[in-house]
Amino acid sequence: MPGTEPDLPPEPRHALRGGGLPVAPSMSFTLAATHIPPPEPRFDWRTVYVAALAMLLAVAAALLAQALTALIALITNVCYFGRFSPIPVSPAGHTLGAWALLVPIMGAVAVGLMARYGSKAIRGHGIPEAMEQILTNESRIPPRMTFLKPISAAISIGTGGPFGAEGPIIASGGALGSWLGQRLTVSTEERKTLLAAGAAAGMAATFGSPLAAVLLSVELLLFEFHARSLIPVSLACVIAAGLRMHWEGVEPVFGMPALEGSGLAALCVYTGVGACAGLAAVAVTRAVYGLEDLFERLPLHWMWWPALGAVVVGSVGLLEPRTLGVGYDNISAILAMRFTLPALLTLCGLKFFSWLVSLSSGTSGGTLAPLFTVGGGLGASLGLVAAALWPGAGVDPRAAALVGMAALFAGASRAVLACIVFAFEITHEPHSLLPLLAGCTAAYLVSCMLMRHTIMTEKIARRGVPVPESYAADPLAKITVLDIASKSLETLNAEESLAAARKRLTDAHLTHQGFPVLNAKGALVGVLTRHEVLASEADPRTRLETLIRRPPVVVYHDCHVRQAVDQLLNHGVGRLPVVSRQNPARLLGIVTRSDVLAAYRHAGRSAQAPVSS
Repeated sequence: MPGTEPDLPPEPRHALRGGGLPVAPSMSFTLAATHIPPPEPRFDWRTVYVAALAMLLAVAAALLAQALTALIALITNVCYFGRFSPIPVSPAGHTLGAWALLVPIMGAVAVGLMARYGSKAIRGHGIPEAMEQILTNESRIPPRMTFLKPISAAISIGTGGPFGAEGPIIASGGALGSWLGQRLTVSTEERKTLLAAGAAAGMAATFGSPLAAVLLSVELLLFEFHARSLIPVSLACVIAAGLRMHWEGVEPVFGMPALEGSGLAALCVYTGVGACAGLAAVAVTRAVYGLEDLFERLPLHWMWWPALGAVVVGSVGLLEPRTLGVGYDNISAILAMRFTLPALLTLCGLKFFSWLVSLSSGTSGGTLAPLFTVGGGLGASLGLVAAALWPGAGVDPRAAALVGMAALFAGASRAVLACIVFAFEITHEPHSLLPLLAGCTAAYLVSCMLMRHTIMTEKIARRGVPVPESYAADPLAKITVLDIASKSLETLNAEESLAAARKRLTDAHLTHQGFPVLNAKGALVGVLTRHEVLASEADPRTRLETLIRRPPVVVYHDCHVRQAVDQLLNHGVGRLPVVSRQNPARLLGIVTRSDVLAAYRHAGRSAQAPVSS
C-alpha cells in the first residue's frame, strides 16, 4: 500500500537484491538537504479561489455576450434598415435592393483593416486561436483580443456575414479569462482554467446550455478531466446560464414541436443520417482549408481577402436574402419543417457556399450556426426521403433535422459529447437524446476514420502545433518506482579511496554509469557517476565522500513513475536512488532513465495488446 514500507530483508552493502540498509546516525547530508520528491498536487483551497474567480468572470462573460448580441443587432439595423436599435432583426427583410451588395463589402473592409492594424488573430472563428494559445503560449491571449474579436465579429455578422456569434463569444470570453489570469498571480494551469471558464460562460450565456459548454471546454480547451478545472468551469457556466434565464426567460433557444419516442428502425435511419453528416463534415473541413490555400496564392495582401469573400456573400444574399446574417430563424424553421424540400436544399446550399467563401477569406465569425443550418437541411432532406421510402419506420424529419445539425458539427469538431448535449439543451426535447447519440456517434466514427485533423485543429496543426487526441490516463502514473527499480546494484563506500574505487569500477566491467554512495553505517549520502570517479583529478588517496558535490536526489518507494520522471527532469540527473518513505536513509534500489523508458514501452504494448480468451 502507498505509504507503507516494504518488508524486505537486509542484504550485504554492495549487493542490494530487493533489500535495504539500516539507518545511519551520522550522514554526510541531512534529510533537509536531500532532494526528496515533492508531494503530488492535491485538491486544496486554490481550487476554491479559482472557482470564485471563475464565477466573477462568468458575470463579465455574460455581460459581454449580451453586449455582442446587441451590437450585432445594432449594426444590422443601422446598415440594412437605417434605424438605431439594439433589437435583434434578420437582414433578410431589407428593402435596399441591389445596394445591399455593398453592405457586406464595407463590413469586410473594416474587418480587414482591424486585422491588419489591430491583430491578425481576429481572423477566423476564434476557437483554433484559443486552442493555440493554450497549447503554446501558457494560455496568454493578448488583452486587446477581448474587445477586437467581438467588435470585428459584430461588424462582420451585422453587415450580413453568414456566421454565428458563438465562436467570437467563446473567443472573447476566453480572452477575458486569460487577461484575468495574467493580471493575477496564478499558475499556468489555473490561467488555462480561467480561459476555459470565460469561454464556456460566454457560450452558456448565449444559448442557455451550461452542460454543453462545460463539455465543449473539456473537449476543445482544457484537454483534461480534472476536479481542479472542472469545478470552476462548471460553476462559471451555472452563473452565466442563470443570468441568461434571468434576462431572457427559460424558453429554449430553438423551440420545436414535441417528438415521439423512436423505435429501432427509426434509430437505424438516424444512425445513417449521422454517418452521412460525418461524410459531409469531412468534405466541409477539406473544402474550407482547400479554399484557404487558394486565397493564399492570390497576389493580393490578405487584408483585402475578406472583401473578395464579401462580394460572394452579397451576391448570394441578392439571390436568397435568408443566407445573410446569423440565421437563427432559419434553424428554427428547419426544426419545425416549414420548408419544402426544394426550398430547403436551395437555402442550405447557398448558405454553405456563402459561408465557405467568407470564412476561407479570413473574416471574423463563428461556425456553429452555419453548420447547424447546413446539417439541419441535410438531415431534414434525408428524413423526408426515408419517411417516403420507408413509412413504417416511424422516421420524423424534424428529429432527422436535429440529428443532422448536431452530427455535422460533431463530425467537423469531434466535440461529440458537447454536440449531443447542446442539441438537447437548445431544444429541451427529451426524446431527441437517443437519436442524437446514434447520429453523432456515427458522424464521429466516420470523421475519425477519414480525417486526421478537425475543422478546429487543422489550422494549428499546419503550424506545427501538436494537438492532444485523447484523454487517457498517464500509464506512468499507474506504476510505482519500486516495480521498475533495479534492486541488484553496485554501491560505493564513502570511506573508500578514489584509487580503490577506480580499480573496482575498471575490473568489474559494469554497464551502468551511476553508483549510490553509502557511509560506514550503510546510509545513503550521495551518488557518483563512473565519469566523476575515473576522471577526477583529486589525490588517489582521497575518500569518495569528498567528491560528492550535492545532496542526493531520491524518490520514495511508493511514488509513481511519473513523479520519478519529474525528479529526473527537474534536477537534470540520469538516475534516482529509491528510498523508504519512513526512513529516507534506507536504500531500496535505483531507477534510471532506461528503466522509465522500458516501463513506458511495456505499458504502451499492454494498452494495445488484444485481449485473449
